[in-house]
Amino acid sequence: MKIKQGAPVLLASLALTTLGGCGLTGSDSAGSDAIPLAGTSTSRDAADAVEKVSAELRGLTGVEGKPSEGRAGVTECPGKDPARYFQVFHPWSFYPTSNDRLDEAMERLKAALPEHGWKVVRYAPDTSRNKNLGLTADHGEKKYGVSVVQMKQNDPPKLSLTVVSGCYEVPEGKAVERF
Repeated sequence: MKIKQGAPVLLASLALTTLGGCGLTGSDSAGSDAIPLAGTSTSRDAADAVEKVSAELRGLTGVEGKPSEGRAGVTECPGKDPARYFQVFHPWSFYPTSNDRLDEAMERLKAALPEHGWKVVRYAPDTSRNKNLGLTADHGEKKYGVSVVQMKQNDPPKLSLTVVSGCYEVPEGKAVERF
């Protein structure tokens, strides 16, 4: 029997792997590739916060279009007690009203992110057959990372984004909710 994971799960897994070692690090974490602590929060509040960051990123594209309706999820924090620590991730897509505005949306993101506290740590084509343009950026102060992939060959073309938080600790007396 084959088990097929949904695209959001695979995308989140890829983003967590990608963002974990490329600048989303802090001095309060053990190794150079450790994920920084983002503070104390409930899973629901952290999910709301990551969706707010996604909405801000949507605004930075400066292009009219429609975002997908995906919701944030909760996952374990690598190397930490899963009963106390978690990360949130928000995979979503952005479809410009005009396909020829896809390049403009990507360029605007690249230019606007540093003006809003993000550090672009990668901006280059990937190794896929389509050579999709990818952008990875970290926000050290807010403890978020974002991975953006420009998918021109899709029908319809889109930007595929995943925002990932640092590790949150659940407040005393609360449990990590998984959704």
